[in-house]
Amino acid sequence: MPQELNEILGEDGPLARAVPGFRPRAAQQQLAAHVARCIEERGWLVAEAGTGIGKTFAYLVPALLSGRRIIISTGTRTLQDQLFHRDLPLLASALGRAATVALLKGRANYLCLDRLRRLPSELPLESALERGLGGRVASWAQSTIEGDLAELVELSDGHPLRERITSTRDSCTANRCADFARCHVFAARRRANDADIVVVNHHLLLADLALKEEGYGDILPSADAVILDEAHQLPELAGQFFGTSFNSRKIDQLLSDLPALLLESGFEPRRLAPEEARLRTAQVAAQKAAQSAAGNARVAWEENLPAVDATLRAVVEALCELADALQGLQSGDAIVQAALRATEIAGTLDEVLDTSIAEGARLLGASARGFNCQVVPFNVGALLRNVLTARPMAWVFTSATLSVAGDFSHYISRLGIEDRCEQLRIGSPFDYGNQALLYVPADMPDPSSPEYMPAVVRSAAGLVEMAGGGTFLLFTSHRALEHAARSLREQWKSRAGGSFHLLVQGEAPREQLLREFREHGDAVLLGTSSFWEGVDVRGSALRLVVIDRLPFASPDDPVTRARARQVREQGGNPFQDFQLPEAALALQQGVGRLIRSETDTGVVAIFDPRLYGKGYGRKLLDALPPMKRTRSLADVRDMLSRCA
Repeated sequence: MPQELNEILGEDGPLARAVPGFRPRAAQQQLAAHVARCIEERGWLVAEAGTGIGKTFAYLVPALLSGRRIIISTGTRTLQDQLFHRDLPLLASALGRAATVALLKGRANYLCLDRLRRLPSELPLESALERGLGGRVASWAQSTIEGDLAELVELSDGHPLRERITSTRDSCTANRCADFARCHVFAARRRANDADIVVVNHHLLLADLALKEEGYGDILPSADAVILDEAHQLPELAGQFFGTSFNSRKIDQLLSDLPALLLESGFEPRRLAPEEARLRTAQVAAQKAAQSAAGNARVAWEENLPAVDATLRAVVEALCELADALQGLQSGDAIVQAALRATEIAGTLDEVLDTSIAEGARLLGASARGFNCQVVPFNVGALLRNVLTARPMAWVFTSATLSVAGDFSHYISRLGIEDRCEQLRIGSPFDYGNQALLYVPADMPDPSSPEYMPAVVRSAAGLVEMAGGGTFLLFTSHRALEHAARSLREQWKSRAGGSFHLLVQGEAPREQLLREFREHGDAVLLGTSSFWEGVDVRGSALRLVVIDRLPFASPDDPVTRARARQVREQGGNPFQDFQLPEAALALQQGVGRLIRSETDTGVVAIFDPRLYGKGYGRKLLDALPPMKRTRSLADVRDMLSRCA
C-alpha cells in the first residue's frame, strides 16, 4: 500500500485532480504510510502531525483503502460534520472507492418522539417565545429523516428545550417504547452497524468504552480500527467517563416523568405521593448542604463533610424506598423501567459516597438549580488500557500537540500505553522563522500582582491598535476575559478612530463568533479555553494572537490539588511531572491558532514574564514552533506591517 498511497497523494494522483488547491507533501505521505501499516497490523500508533501536514487526508485515505471497518473519532462535532459531509464523500469519489459512511452522535443530539409527544402536558413551555419554538420543533419532527437536532439551527446547544425532547440512557425504554420502530437514536445506530466507516466524537466513543468496561456497552459497532483525531483531549476526557458521576437533575427528570408513567399504567398520577415527597425533601436538604459546603462552585471532597454525607445518604435511602414502591405496583414495563432508574441513580450516588479519596479526586459541586458529585479516577491509564487490549484492533492517536519538545512520555503514560505504542513525530512544514514572531514584553509585572491584569489590558489594546484588529485575545480564565472585555469597551468607546468590532465568548454561539470574525476581517475576539484549540482562521483576518498568561491549571482547582497530592504520594514532583507538561501542551495549542497555512503571517504575544524569568520557561519556549523571538515593540510593528 505505501507505493499506492504515494501515488494517490502525489503530484499526479487522483487527489491532485479532484481537490482544489491540493499540494503533495512528503510528510503527509509518511503519516499515511504509518497509519496504513498500523491498520494492517492492528498496532497502536501515537502520531504528532504538525499543522499544515494534511493530517486529515493522511488517515482518511488509508482508512478508505483498507477495506476494514473503521471508527473515526474527533474532538468536536464541527470536525465530525466536516468529515462526514465534506471530506469523506470527496475522497471516496476521487478514489473511486465506494464506502458506506455513517455519522453517529450521542442520544442528546437526536429528537425523542416519545418525549416530544408528552411535551404539551408533561413538559409545559413557560413563555410565548418558547411555545413558538416548540411549534417549529413539532413541524420539523414531521419532516425530518434523521432527527438530528443540528438541523434546527435556532435550537442552540444550551437551550432548555433540548433536554425536554431528548432521551437519556436512564429514561429510554428502548424496544419497549411505542415509538421504537421510528426511533431516531436506534436508526442512527443501525446505520452505524451497517457502515464501513463510522464518524463519532470522543464523548460518544469514551461513553461506549466506559460501558464496555462495565460489561454492557454496545453503542458503537465492532471495528477493525479506531482513529482518534485531536487525540490530545483524550486523557482529560477519559477521567470523566471512567469515573463516577451523579447529578441531581436525574432525580428531577425521574420525578417529572413519574405522573405520566403512572397514568399510562392505570394508576392515579399521585399514587406514590408520599415516596415522592420524601425524596424531594431529602433532595432539598442535600441541595442546601451542598451549597453551604461548595457555594455556587466545585470543591474537592478531600475531607469528611458530615452534613453533606448524611443528607446524601438520606437521598439514597429515599430513592431506594421509591424503587421498592414502584416494584410493589407489579405493573408493566414503564413502571419496571422507572424502578430501575431509581435504583441506578441510588447506586451511582452510593458509589460516589463510598469511594476512597486514594482512588480518585472526589468533587462536590452546587448551583442554584441543583448539585452534583463526581469521582475522577487517578489511574485512568490502567482503565483505558484494559479497554484497548480487550479487542484486537488498531488504535491511531493523532494530533498536532502530543509531545513536549518531542517527548511523548507524559501523554502515553497518562493513556497507560508506554510499552505498546509506536511513536511518530512529523514537524510542521511551515516556515515559522519567516511567518511568525513571538513577542514577550520586558516590562510586565508579576502575574500574582494586582497590577498584572490592568497591564495586560493596556498592552493588549496597544497591540490591537497597532495591528488594526485581526486579533485573538486568549485568556486562561473567564474572570480575566470578562475584566478585559469591560475595560476594552470602556477604553475604545472614546477612541478617535472608533471602536473595534469586539466579539466576546459567551455573548453568541462559538461558530457564530468565528463566522463573524472571518467575515469582518479586522475583528477582535476574546475567548477562553474553547478558543485555544480546534479553531482554524486562515489569511489576514487573524494576524495577532495575544495570550494573557501561561496556562497553568489553577492551584485552587480541586482536580489539580488531588492529582498533585497523588503524584507527591508516589514520590514524584507535581509541578515537573504533571503541571508543567500540561501547561506546555496547552500553550502549544494556543500559539498554534496563528499560522494555519503557508501564506499566513503574524505575531504571537505572551504577556507572562515567567517565560524568561523562571527556569522552567526554557522548557516551555522549546516546546513552541521555531518562531523568531523578540522583546521589542519595533520588531512587532515591522512584522504586523507585513500582514496587511
